[in-house]
Amino acid sequence: MNVFSTPSGALELTRFPADPRESLRAWDAADDYLLRHLAETGTDLTGEVTVLGDRWGALVTALAAHRPAQITDSHLGQQATRANLRRNAPRAQDGVRMLTTRDDPPARIDVLLVRVPKSLALLEDQLHRLAPALHAGTVVVGTGMVTEIHTSTLKLFERIVGPTRTSLAVRKARLIFSTPDPSARRGANPWPLRYALPDGIGVLSGRTVTNHAGVFCADHLDIGTRFLLRHLPDRHGPDSVIDLGCGNGVVGTAVALANPGADVLFVDESHQAVASAEATFHDNAGPGAKARFLVGDAADVLTAVPPGGADLVLNNPPFHSHQSVTDTTARRMFHTAKDALRTGGELLVIGNRHLGYHVRLRRLFGNCEVLASDPKFVILRAVKS
Repeated sequence: MNVFSTPSGALELTRFPADPRESLRAWDAADDYLLRHLAETGTDLTGEVTVLGDRWGALVTALAAHRPAQITDSHLGQQATRANLRRNAPRAQDGVRMLTTRDDPPARIDVLLVRVPKSLALLEDQLHRLAPALHAGTVVVGTGMVTEIHTSTLKLFERIVGPTRTSLAVRKARLIFSTPDPSARRGANPWPLRYALPDGIGVLSGRTVTNHAGVFCADHLDIGTRFLLRHLPDRHGPDSVIDLGCGNGVVGTAVALANPGADVLFVDESHQAVASAEATFHDNAGPGAKARFLVGDAADVLTAVPPGGADLVLNNPPFHSHQSVTDTTARRMFHTAKDALRTGGELLVIGNRHLGYHVRLRRLFGNCEVLASDPKFVILRAVKS
């Protein structure tokens, strides 16, 4: 837990799930810069306040007294916000509206605060969705670290919202000021994006995949997934399969097509990803194919699959948390996979060779073998004993 000193008071904040060993903070200089700007300029927050992309709830918790709406793609970010509100603003937490990027946005927004996301596509999609709620008097302020704000970022604000300028950098953070132009011709929202998969990847060759904005590799199949699709196990019968960290659902859908007896659970902490997986699956799977879709953390898997109830877990774990490199998510995924698998059940992991997942898997499962490798990627198999 770390203490964030804000104009409204000191806040004790954590990421989610809270881990006393976690060294990464739940806020940064960009959050601080935005909150201090609002206080120093006396920005009127009595109207409808919406916060887009608040990563761990630092902004919403600091502004809880103003009853903001939070819009986020991240299940973990939303859970962190709830925990931080309970800890710091218990009386105000019921007034905060928790929305996801898949929910209908507020009908009117008087103050829009944007924590610039890592994904330019997600920013584009959400600005398109929010633009109809803006009016000429809406205050629009974005914030991010200097490394997160590019010319392309500003052009999006300019095209979809209106005239845009930036602040000076403070502690490597910057603000974006955009003035809504109700007459702007912003064009149509290009998301979601659908494209045909390439040949040579097995049962999904030439099939259609759907990517909602913000999902990894929006307009093409990434080389890691392509490599995994060529080395999926040949299994038949009533398998219980978990696509853990499913992204757009390509891998789980391939398993379902290759083995009609499989029951696949698609899991991701991104609302955009699970919506993509659901569309990809339904566009390609036959009427008898069985699948479930869960937006949640790795630990939420055990609410959908009983411990020891899975035959196969497929996992391509992320090794970034926003801009930070960390194996925290991978560790939690591996532990969840072990708990979910039956004795003799298999975990297949694909990752960059340099990440050294084999060491952690061998320590956790007592075994780990390399199924396939190339100069960049390795596919590992661990069996629960």
